[in-house]
Amino acid sequence: MHVRLLRAVGVATAAYGLAVTARPELLARPSGLVDEEGRTAPDTRTSLRPLAWRDAASGLALALAPEGPALRTAAWLRLAADFGDAALLAATLPRPARSRAVALSVAWGAVSVAGLYGSGRCERGPRRGLNSDGPQQASMMRQRSVS
Repeated sequence: MHVRLLRAVGVATAAYGLAVTARPELLARPSGLVDEEGRTAPDTRTSLRPLAWRDAASGLALALAPEGPALRTAAWLRLAADFGDAALLAATLPRPARSRAVALSVAWGAVSVAGLYGSGRCERGPRRGLNSDGPQQASMMRQRSVS
């Protein structure tokens, strides 16, 4: 797991989510959800805010979760949101903005995949299959730390 990359995705996602919560047009304009004058309808603003809060919350979880299962779960949550957004946007956005919005959602999801499966600061622990005495060495290390 590439922890630094996942943390960066989390911080960027949280910041973007908070920005869109305050100014929904930051998401509405590039998504083609504005009128001819570039204004965002009140109903659209209301509809975009829960997505922005979701992004802020999932980004914070990714940025702050302890390494290990909690961070991995936060990354999977972020992936589900990004790929879910891509599917929703593909089905609902007006044609001119659709391709870009879908590509952006998929790209952010891909960055999270790279963080989950990439190399970086990895979790430590015995590696299975590399040598037969890995679990025994781990057991001996635990015994030494107890005494």
